[in-house]
Amino acid sequence: MILRKEKEALVKKISRELQDHKTVAIMQISGVPDRLLQQTRNRLRENGAEVIITRKTLLERALGKNFEKLAQYLNGNVALVISDKDPFELNKLVSSNVLQLQAKPGQTAPIDIMVKAGETDIAPGQAVTELKAAGLDVQIQKNKVVIAKDKVVVEAGKKITTNIANALKLLGIKPFRVSTSLSVAYYDNILFTSRALSIDTAYVTNELLKCFAEADALSTSLGIVTSYNVSSFIRQAYAQAITLGKYAKVPEPEILSMLLEEASAEANKLNSIVQGNAGAGGEANNANKQ
Repeated sequence: MILRKEKEALVKKISRELQDHKTVAIMQISGVPDRLLQQTRNRLRENGAEVIITRKTLLERALGKNFEKLAQYLNGNVALVISDKDPFELNKLVSSNVLQLQAKPGQTAPIDIMVKAGETDIAPGQAVTELKAAGLDVQIQKNKVVIAKDKVVVEAGKKITTNIANALKLLGIKPFRVSTSLSVAYYDNILFTSRALSIDTAYVTNELLKCFAEADALSTSLGIVTSYNVSSFIRQAYAQAITLGKYAKVPEPEILSMLLEEASAEANKLNSIVQGNAGAGGEANNANKQ
């Protein structure tokens, strides 16, 4: 039993830790196997986060007024998770811890559970009887048990019988998937529920970038000036002004240098023509003299 002084000291310690981290979240741990919980704690600790598990009353006191919005989510068996990561990154880290579990009699199948045809590592014997009891087409080939045909042994939503549970265990099929996840997170005075935390940030970011690109292209094609395309319009207007200035031979500094270059090129071209004609005339005179 925890003494009153120990409780007070623990509450103060947790309160300080909450203040020292950017994100404070609540993780439901009801029904989470100890092995998975320990795996999650280790993974979080490796990434600079901590899991705090203690009495709910002490957690409520530790949250205090600064995190009172979180208190209403302290339902059932829960733990606090503190981290400097943003809520989405933290939830991704938490939910990445997964454990596959064997089926037990009486459980409801989460999906259609199929046993595929093929050779197994099971030796002939009592196992054959148990597999056949689950309705499987079993054969013995080269002293090994072989499942002859694919078979859905139990459909999604149906109860798993003892025979089917035994067969799945023999075949090493674990149809149940359990993982940890955050039910709510508090970050920068904003409360993120589990629905918000489940958003795929990479997908949303890509979609926003795609929409932005389409909107930018549309506004530019319609001649609508925005802070994002104004530089493009300025470059385009500048190029058009230069072209018009050259055509009208406007003696502006930037245009004048271009006009001089063009004049120089024309002069050189004309000079070449004159020199060529002169050379041709000289050759003609020499020919006449001869």
